[in-house]
Amino acid sequence: MKSSFDHILSTARPIAAGLALLPLAATFAACGGGGGGGVGLGGGAPVTVPPTPEPPQAALLKCDESMKSQFAPDADTKVLLVKSFKAGDPIALAGTPSSPPPAVANKDLCLVKLLVSPGNPGTAGLASTSMGIGMEIWLPAPENWNQRIRNTGGGGWAGGMHTSTNVIANMSPASLAEAGWVSGHTDTGHQSEALYSNGEFAMKEDGSINTVLWQDFSHRSLKELALKTRALARAYYGKPQSYAYWEGCSTGGRQGYKIAQEDPELYDGYLNGAPALNWTRLSTSMVYPSVVMNRDLGRSIPDSKLAFVGSAAVSACNGVGNQKLSFILDPTQCRYDPSKDASVLCNGVSGNGVTGTSTNAACVGLAEAQAVNKIWYGQTPDGSMPDPVLDNASTPLRTSANHLWYGLPRGTMMFSAAPDMGTDNVALELQNPRFAQPSFKNPTGNGANGSLALTYADLAFAYEQGLQLQSYFGNINTDNPDLRNLRNAGSKVLAYHGWTDPAIPAMGTVNYYTRAANVVGGYSELNKFNKLYMIPGYGHCFGVGSLSATNAPPADLNSVPLPAPDQLFNALVDWVEKGVAPGSLELKSANGGVSMPVCPYPQKANYKGSGSVTAASSYSCS
Repeated sequence: MKSSFDHILSTARPIAAGLALLPLAATFAACGGGGGGGVGLGGGAPVTVPPTPEPPQAALLKCDESMKSQFAPDADTKVLLVKSFKAGDPIALAGTPSSPPPAVANKDLCLVKLLVSPGNPGTAGLASTSMGIGMEIWLPAPENWNQRIRNTGGGGWAGGMHTSTNVIANMSPASLAEAGWVSGHTDTGHQSEALYSNGEFAMKEDGSINTVLWQDFSHRSLKELALKTRALARAYYGKPQSYAYWEGCSTGGRQGYKIAQEDPELYDGYLNGAPALNWTRLSTSMVYPSVVMNRDLGRSIPDSKLAFVGSAAVSACNGVGNQKLSFILDPTQCRYDPSKDASVLCNGVSGNGVTGTSTNAACVGLAEAQAVNKIWYGQTPDGSMPDPVLDNASTPLRTSANHLWYGLPRGTMMFSAAPDMGTDNVALELQNPRFAQPSFKNPTGNGANGSLALTYADLAFAYEQGLQLQSYFGNINTDNPDLRNLRNAGSKVLAYHGWTDPAIPAMGTVNYYTRAANVVGGYSELNKFNKLYMIPGYGHCFGVGSLSATNAPPADLNSVPLPAPDQLFNALVDWVEKGVAPGSLELKSANGGVSMPVCPYPQKANYKGSGSVTAASSYSCS
């Protein structure tokens, strides 16, 4: 398949009438943020304006059909469904499947589905056509409300069936409502049968950029969810919430940071996990491993080989004192190079001063080992990379213009297939659906995994297009490091990311956090209102992401200490409501056999020099 720049340009769709693909920029600069101004009164005699009397409290809303006419916070908002569930009722609508059996309400609940227009007009049934932003908001019974809001974020492309009156799109907020929280969730402006969906909604049916739905997905839906949840709670309970919280991971983490950057006053606290910041940088670089393998080897490296080499990296870098952990404590210090490891190179393979001795079926050749090094380093425009001894891509602020984005840290689970999120984004950057996954549908053509045939230079071009198109993509990168408005609003952010997240490279979050610290005067100042916890061995939003070493117990829930349910959220609540800023947090494995502190970045857990490496008491934060 032809994949040169000329071919890409010749097949690319225009952004809009008269607008072609933007030229490759001279530098790969980060996108910045903007400010605003105000208007004041001029001179003249002072005027005394009497205070506006507070309107009388309207009758409280009821969880029945009357709410459809009585709740009208603005002309764009329509109540689609109001459904009361009593304790013991199945939490189901008319179209809810009977198998598996639906959950049963433990307490009285009220589900309200909202539609916030205008959306994007177009041919019915196409993903790019939208009625508007769909929302599901769950209300606990008045006697059970804890006077708090806890809205939750989405994953992937974050679509859903929120506007359907026959099915429930997301059950997680219902569980939170049972615990006393008002909780909302949104389809971010595009309706789909899956919560994660794909990126086809962001391309109009004529192949051009769907700027309306990009904006809804990026920011507008999040602001509207916050405002509508607040308004509905006040109208239903007759009083405002005492506190409001945002909680999300992956796309949900990006969403939290987007609100914190643009409208920080909407929530008192934000729990932002594994945030998908630098969206186009991140998503384009997801395709890079496939490009490396196809260009350097002409084929994919089997997952078994990727796991074999990754396990060797853990075995080489998991030492603490004279003991071994089941994971790498600090991947930024790991400079393992499989091209110099005889134990992973196939028997007889020579290069870099060693000769391979491995007879394992998953052993690698020299070119495969070097390809893995490139994948760990991350995207470059030409497939080059330095010796890991000199640069293992662990610098928070990238020092080389040739280094476009970070790869996965050594020891992280890796897979040969390019994620659909990556190929869809490349298609949107190049305005050509054929570069997307096959499930990406558009009247001008469907996805055909064309991204996998790109050259290094082609992918670098797509990367740069993603940066140049930010204003058309709703500034989806969410990479504005200026969080001074968040600080001034008095809101708090607790962010976290697993060092061995196999989906979103952890260094991307470190990069953003460092740039944000530089704006406010350093890490110590940023830590006053935004703390970041980098968690060794942790996967993508949950579970273990580390491969297992050969010289330690397998990396699993009993050997890797991870956050307990709500442990991080409760720390955020204490910070917001009690003024107790979180310091080091002790994490434990599922069986309690391994414990370890996780420290606010840039501090790290350091071994004291004695004691068991699986005991939190053997570490201190510094």
